[in-house]
Amino acid sequence: MGGKIDCYLDIASLYSYLAYLDLLRNRAILASHGVTVEFHPTFLGALNQATGNKPPWTLPAKAAHGPFDAQRSIARQKSYPNGAPLNITFPENLFVNGKTILPLRALHYVKSCHASAVFDQTFLYLFHIFWSPPNLNLTDPANLKATLLAIPEDFAGPTSNEGEKKKLFMFTAEQVEDIMKGAHAEQYKEALKKTTAEALERGAFGAPWIWATNDKGEGEPFFGSDRLHFVYKHLGLPYRDVQLLPNEDDPTWGKLWRKGRDGSKL
Repeated sequence: MGGKIDCYLDIASLYSYLAYLDLLRNRAILASHGVTVEFHPTFLGALNQATGNKPPWTLPAKAAHGPFDAQRSIARQKSYPNGAPLNITFPENLFVNGKTILPLRALHYVKSCHASAVFDQTFLYLFHIFWSPPNLNLTDPANLKATLLAIPEDFAGPTSNEGEKKKLFMFTAEQVEDIMKGAHAEQYKEALKKTTAEALERGAFGAPWIWATNDKGEGEPFFGSDRLHFVYKHLGLPYRDVQLLPNEDDPTWGKLWRKGRDGSKL
């Protein structure tokens, strides 16, 4: 066992958010198996444009099915890392809010200049702000700056007692100024371009795009937030796959199932 998961994400992608929550939640378990996880801020718009892929809402059949799939997928994740229930809504204008070049460059700056835990929590908070009411438009520099200033220290999800204690914030005002400058700097413009190009080289046509490398050095691509069991299989990790359970009330299968569940031989 062992290996690496490279996950290419855009905060404008709901399924990137759900994959991020899943991998963040299981990161310690993955580490216990010798698997590292690296998150790469990647511009979904460029992936779509380069491959001719179209956003689901532009195709009537996909747009009609989208709410069903989204709600099922959100319900499966259930909560933030701190256990608070997810409160996800779609922005009124996803096309405008989805031009996330500036916040993605800011994330590249944070990844380069701060500890990995700070990067993880910043990524989580930007996802939270993008997908939770009032769905702030982070392409606006003023909104992005205000959001960075407001990130609570050790953010793992919203808490009910935020107003009852003095808040400690992730970044100082000076650090936020540096992040905003970094988001406009050529170095981090190139970092976003490089990561997006790397995803394309690895076959990406959407997000989340996962490249999993096992302990033999064999890499394979995976698409979406609901394919992690395939990732775990490729990495040689122990996992529970989807399993249909028998009807316990059935006179034959129910009896066999109860025996097996009790530890006796079927």
